[in-house]
Amino acid sequence: MYVLIVWFTREVLGLVLIWAAGYFAGGLAGNLAVALVANLLVLRFFTGLRLVDLGLWWNRASMENVALGILGGAGAASLVLAPALVARAARISGTPNDQPSFALLVFVMAMLALGAMGEELMMRGYGFQILLARCGTWATIIPVGIVFAFLHTGNPHATWLGIANTGGFGILFGYAFVRSRDLWLPAGLHFGWNVTLPLFGVNVSGLRMKMTGHEMVWSAGNLWSGGEYGPEASVLTSAMMIVLAVYLWKAPIRRQSSPLTDPPAEPKEDVCEL
Repeated sequence: MYVLIVWFTREVLGLVLIWAAGYFAGGLAGNLAVALVANLLVLRFFTGLRLVDLGLWWNRASMENVALGILGGAGAASLVLAPALVARAARISGTPNDQPSFALLVFVMAMLALGAMGEELMMRGYGFQILLARCGTWATIIPVGIVFAFLHTGNPHATWLGIANTGGFGILFGYAFVRSRDLWLPAGLHFGWNVTLPLFGVNVSGLRMKMTGHEMVWSAGNLWSGGEYGPEASVLTSAMMIVLAVYLWKAPIRRQSSPLTDPPAEPKEDVCEL
């Protein structure tokens, strides 16, 4: 039911928003709108829970987890790109035709934040959490990660390595939820990665976001740069994901309670001993 509602809402509401606001803003805002509508509907139909019960409480633990997520995502992107600049396998070049502004920078960052939360709510929301409770950790994380990769096959300039790495990110985002039991950690990771790449001047999943007046020009081949799809189609990203997995394993993540994935405590029976 969750998948059907997501599909139907995406086909209607998602297309309307893309038509009204354009591919970039409409697509990112559309993901969030679709995720909100779908999760609200299934929560209303099948549970007595609220939207925040999917892992959207805002408290001290949430703030720490989202900060750890943004740090991990931004650090991972920097770890992929900065060494290439130091080794002179790439350079930063100005783009005179681009006219960046502070307002544009804020707008793109806001859209990326909405898009990250929308994708995480859609992919790690009700459906993911029900599967997690019923099927277990890896039987949920890996298939949903594969679905996450499949949904990116229609992105511009997609390659097999880019889709494989995207699936790897989907698995890491799922593991992040398992560790935190909130959506703030995976959304922070997602946003940190997505916002750092255009700051360096590279594409994000095949999309160009002109946040600054420069771009990163590679002298190395597409296997290292990722080509037009961006660093997500690079072997450097494949190697970096091992480091990111260790980071998620060792980071001081605050685990929160999750009504859908944590079984309720069984009441203790009174025992009388003679």
